[in-house]
Amino acid sequence: MTDRQLQEHVQNALDWEPSIDAADIGVSVDNGVVTLRGDVKTYAEKAAAEHVALAVYGVKAVANDINVRLGTGLERSDTDIAQAVVSALRWSSMVPDEKIAVVVTNGWVTLSGQVDWEYQRSASARTVRDLTGVRGVTNAIAVVPHASAPDVRQKIEAALKRSAEVDARRINVTAADGKVVLSGNVHSWFERDQARRAAWSAPGVTQVDDRIAIVP
Repeated sequence: MTDRQLQEHVQNALDWEPSIDAADIGVSVDNGVVTLRGDVKTYAEKAAAEHVALAVYGVKAVANDINVRLGTGLERSDTDIAQAVVSALRWSSMVPDEKIAVVVTNGWVTLSGQVDWEYQRSASARTVRDLTGVRGVTNAIAVVPHASAPDVRQKIEAALKRSAEVDARRINVTAADGKVVLSGNVHSWFERDQARRAAWSAPGVTQVDDRIAIVP
């Protein structure tokens, strides 16, 4: 697939997604690497555009240079945003809100603290990004499990073999002291993401070094 064809596919995917106003989003492609530029009215739209682009077959990586220009009536003070973030985290059943600190500066939310699992870290950012007035999110939460598992590699390999969306034969796994290294190659970003999710789901994992190459 040529870069021009991939550019057209990504633009069509953005136009097809109802949660995104793609009228002001431009797409460029260089050797399979997609760059998104333009303006959107919310941070949720910016995040959604990146997710849509990554899901297009043939995309190797995405540089998200979209600007968030809050629409009319969407401006909020940092105090209002901070209160909304704290409340949203408290109401999420997947987030240990008592372990998370929140700082808001000019609409940009920074989350910090320590949690036991990657899914808790990811859920924290997802909970915040859709709130009105948020211009961006920095997720500085660290994953620090209470216990480590000596058979992390075997657990991850077993999870990959169970997955219908990942060809486990193409992925190599090494693990030591909570750090997991994934290498090999897959056909799409989605398959790579599923492998990374499987690695993060293993108990005792504190870091995942994703070296998997995308070879459409």
